Amino acid sequence: MNRKTIVSIFAGIGMTLGGCIPMLWGEDPLGGWSILLALIGGLTGVWAGVKVGKMIG
Repeated sequence: MNRKTIVSIFAGIGMTLGGCIPMLWGEDPLGGWSILLALIGGLTGVWAGVKVGKMIG
C-alpha cells in the first residue's frame, strides 16, 4: 500500500468518527458541530496517516 492510500484511509476514518461524535449527545448529524468535528477528525486522520505511512515505508 502506498502512502497516499494510507493517508486517505486514515482521513476517511477520522472524518467519520469526528462527524458521529455529536450524535452521541443528541445533536443534529448535519449540524455545525458535526461539520467542525469532522474537519478536525479529518486533519487528525491525515496527521496519523502520514506518521503511519512513514513507519511502514
